[in-house]
Amino acid sequence: MASAAESMAANMSLANFAKATDLKKRLWFTLGALIVFRFLSFVPLPGIDPRALSALFDQTRGGVLDFFNMFSGGGLERMSLIALGVMPYITASIVMQLATTMNPTLAALKKEGESGRKKINQYTRYGTVFLCAIQGYFMAVALESWGATSGQSAVIDPGMLFRVTVVISLVGGSMFLMWLGEQITSRGIGNGISLIIMAGIVAQLPTALAQLFEGGRTGSMDPFVIFVIVVLALGLVVFICFMERAQRRVLIQYPKRQTARGQIQQERSHLPLKVNTAGVIPPIFASSLLLMPLTIAQFAGQAQPGDSLWSNILIEVSQWLQHGSPAYMFLYGAFIVFFCFFYTAVVFNPEETAENLKKYGGFIPGIRPGKRTEEYLDYVLTRVTVVGAAYLALICLIPEFLIARAGIPFYLGGTSLLIVVNVTMDTVTQIQSHLIAHQYGDLIKKAKLKGGGLRGR
Repeated sequence: MASAAESMAANMSLANFAKATDLKKRLWFTLGALIVFRFLSFVPLPGIDPRALSALFDQTRGGVLDFFNMFSGGGLERMSLIALGVMPYITASIVMQLATTMNPTLAALKKEGESGRKKINQYTRYGTVFLCAIQGYFMAVALESWGATSGQSAVIDPGMLFRVTVVISLVGGSMFLMWLGEQITSRGIGNGISLIIMAGIVAQLPTALAQLFEGGRTGSMDPFVIFVIVVLALGLVVFICFMERAQRRVLIQYPKRQTARGQIQQERSHLPLKVNTAGVIPPIFASSLLLMPLTIAQFAGQAQPGDSLWSNILIEVSQWLQHGSPAYMFLYGAFIVFFCFFYTAVVFNPEETAENLKKYGGFIPGIRPGKRTEEYLDYVLTRVTVVGAAYLALICLIPEFLIARAGIPFYLGGTSLLIVVNVTMDTVTQIQSHLIAHQYGDLIKKAKLKGGGLRGR
């Protein structure tokens, strides 16, 4: 009986999916946009020697460049038009969100609704262009001198023309990715920026798994270690799914109301507070803040060893913040915890929630409406966020430690798994919401048709 019911439900969902033409259009648009993103990651910057670049990149394997390469979908390794990825846009978004909490003018602009949001988005785009130009110029200068000590250069014709060309190309590539992400969000399924990052990670997973099993075949890696890595990855996926669905339900009670039959009924509901309200935002924000200075330091440290005081400082920074070093792990964990609390405060406002409950007559049993409800919600949310921040920090830091010590591929780390699982769950949830909305739309149409037929009689 249970299996028959499950198969019937599956057939109904498939039938609903076949009829949901709008959902299918959104899915095809999302898939097409991600394919365009993957094609762009193979379009190289003008003036680059691919063979020399590949040889130079192989010399820095295991460093922070691999981590940045993961987020760009392999675009950095090939020095493509989208080598910077969406990280400049994410960094600009961080700066704008921090500015809205500290600047009264921007805070007032945020409260204006749709018009204020559009202005803030415009400022974010300007910031993205500025950051892309700075990072692009440093990358062009580093590419010119990268490998100079070994007599190998990835640039065919160094000079100011090459630098200007690289800056324009990288700014155009990152701005196109930003636009593509916004189009996916509005016309496709899921969050566009998150899906682009996830697509870059997933595209590198087959190569990472092939390298892992090849190491076991050649004997460079113990088969037992490979087994532990696979089990750990599967365990992390299960744990992430459990924690992403975990929530603290706050009981909400409404005054007694008299029904049509004269019965007195008391309504109750729950206010769900997710353990991880911030989602994948804290690891992405933390990574973007660390990757921007570290990429410049890594390029300069490889390119100009000991030539000047500035290059010596960059070499020290690169060595001090090496991937897996104590300083890197501490800063990464601290940024994750900070952005977990910061983004939760942005998403959930206890004062506004308490006012809404008071307005509609709702209250928490044993807690007075108004200020006391706000304090209680803030207290509960803080305790829940502590658990969420600890969960995110552990998920991201423990695998990163194993990556640095055991040589596990970057793409099997906690950050990449967290992003892939979280974005996949969010996208599936949105697909289910579209299917439910389509199903209700069909029911309403049928009810209207039946009502029209009765009136006709």
